Amino acid sequence: MSYDLMVFLPESAPADRNEFLDWYDNQTEWDEGHSYDDPSVTAASLRNLFKELVTIFPALNGPYAIAELPEDESSLADYCIGKPVLYIGFSWDKVDQAYSELHRLAAKHKVGFFDASSDSGAVWLPSADGRLELAHEHQK
Repeated sequence: MSYDLMVFLPESAPADRNEFLDWYDNQTEWDEGHSYDDPSVTAASLRNLFKELVTIFPALNGPYAIAELPEDESSLADYCIGKPVLYIGFSWDKVDQAYSELHRLAAKHKVGFFDASSDSGAVWLPSADGRLELAHEHQK
């Protein structure tokens, strides 16, 4: 089992919480008709983010998978690349680092960030000042 985070094109996702969750469910059906390990299918902002992140968390599979497993296998990540999303499964041992790095890269590349595995399901969107702002989360 993995800890899943997703980054996405903010213009592709609905702003409303319930509509966003429906959109998320549709995105994770993985029915776009292409390979989901090929970053060429996604937008430049997500592709550039992927190229940075894969140097920190090597790909578990696909064309960017490393030939030899690292000493710390928990640093591997499972990438699913859709047209408007990049969905990544991380080892639970790396949750804090993964969250921090992906949140930082999402702000840098001006894309949305979804904490898919957390109880809050927080969604962050890029702001005009180059940071991410909390857009919505699960209300208890």
